Amino acid sequence: MPIAFFMTEDNIPALTEKKLYPYQEAAVTNIFNKLIELPPNANILFQLPTGGGKTIIFSEIAKRYITQFNRKVLILTHRIELGKQTSEVLNSLGISNKIINSEVKQLPQQSHYQTFTALVETLNNRLQDNDQFLEDIGLVIVDEAHNNSFRKIFHYFENVNILGVTATPLSSNKKLPLYQTYSTLIVGESIADLIQQGYLCEGQTVNFDVNLSSLRVGNNGEFTVGSHELLYTQAMMQSKLIDAYEEHGKGKKTLIFNAGILTSRVVYETFKKKGYPVRHLDSTFNERDRAETLEWFRNTKDGVLTSVSILTTGFDEPEVETIILNRATKSLTLYHQMIGRGSRVLPNKKTFNIVDLGNNSRRFNLWQFPIDWKHVFVAPHLYLEHKYKDEWDYELENDYDLPPEIKERFLNSSAEAFIVKDRYLMALRKGFKPGVVLDESLEDHFGRIKDNAADFDEAMELFNLLTEEFKFRVTQYGKCINSTKNHTDYQYQTYSSKLRRRIMNYFAE
Repeated sequence: MPIAFFMTEDNIPALTEKKLYPYQEAAVTNIFNKLIELPPNANILFQLPTGGGKTIIFSEIAKRYITQFNRKVLILTHRIELGKQTSEVLNSLGISNKIINSEVKQLPQQSHYQTFTALVETLNNRLQDNDQFLEDIGLVIVDEAHNNSFRKIFHYFENVNILGVTATPLSSNKKLPLYQTYSTLIVGESIADLIQQGYLCEGQTVNFDVNLSSLRVGNNGEFTVGSHELLYTQAMMQSKLIDAYEEHGKGKKTLIFNAGILTSRVVYETFKKKGYPVRHLDSTFNERDRAETLEWFRNTKDGVLTSVSILTTGFDEPEVETIILNRATKSLTLYHQMIGRGSRVLPNKKTFNIVDLGNNSRRFNLWQFPIDWKHVFVAPHLYLEHKYKDEWDYELENDYDLPPEIKERFLNSSAEAFIVKDRYLMALRKGFKPGVVLDESLEDHFGRIKDNAADFDEAMELFNLLTEEFKFRVTQYGKCINSTKNHTDYQYQTYSSKLRRRIMNYFAE
């Protein structure tokens, strides 16, 4: 963002205006000219990637609007941090502004202010008590406009234009698409263009395959927190996370995004035991503790901060070099918000790492991959209702299909399918250790061999015929518990050895 700092007499950083980048100047001119053309109640939506400087762009538009029309501008946000950031930028542009927070009950001297920056819930409460709470508003600017919580107060502002800004023009509520509120979408520079021009860092994505078959989808269309917690708190997933960090993030300032507080706390304990500098942050922190945690993170060069989506907006730490998605999401908006936290450019930082532990890049493609946002805007259902099925799900729903000639050798035993995924989920529901699945599978194989072999030699012949099925089941089990290839190979060797000994002991009796 083109904002510089100078030091005041109290050694407190203060903002000073800096010239807009060329693409920002072009965006401001384009949007403002469109605003002039539009009649009242015609609304514009502007899309620009996270890190592109949406705040300075809409603040400059506010300045030009005030100068040309001599009317006030209202800027709506849904987070305290965003409101404070916006106020700072407005101050740097010489625009008198007032933040409307929970402490502001009345505004008797409105002539002192050119703009108001308001938290949507607070302003909604004030307007319900007094629909004339704000005077002479000509333009409403909505930050993070994909969040539909803003719509509840639009009816209070008649005969005004609304400018929404967002990185992802995809409504948070599929029943309330953005095209119902905004008549026009203006698309800014793409992520790829901003990278090429040197305004954003290039994201280098590393995928670690994770079996997501145990995740469940809630009524909001997103994977549930509960099913996330069950999967991502497992020791195997913690081990995979540590391996990923040590390979791609060790020694670098790292943000870890989780779906639930329990997972984030488990991640904190895991990293702490390993001796890494780590802090945990979630929405239950009070303002003082939160500020202290963020200050620690800013001052710790190789700090690791594990959190629960709280830092997806309203947080800016340019020195972040690694983003770890320790979760899965079906939200394209959340995907871009999380990754965008690492995209800020510094003189010695041109790239950053994206470690994906939720198969997200397979679901949405790489972060910098071009997206036709105009198509997203007019056909949001194609993106909100995108059905993603983990590629492992298909094979996990079936048992190994023996060739007909081999099936004929096992006519004396049941042909009932042994679905590893079903057995694994049943074990979890009953509170059993996952290893019981391999024990049950081994009993199944031993019974089939015993019932169809007349002696030890024939039993070993049948054993060899079932080798591929052994491998298949052990591999599926490894996917269920997110095992490494080496561990799966070890389990297969152990499985084969145990079964061979069972056969030898049985026929030796």
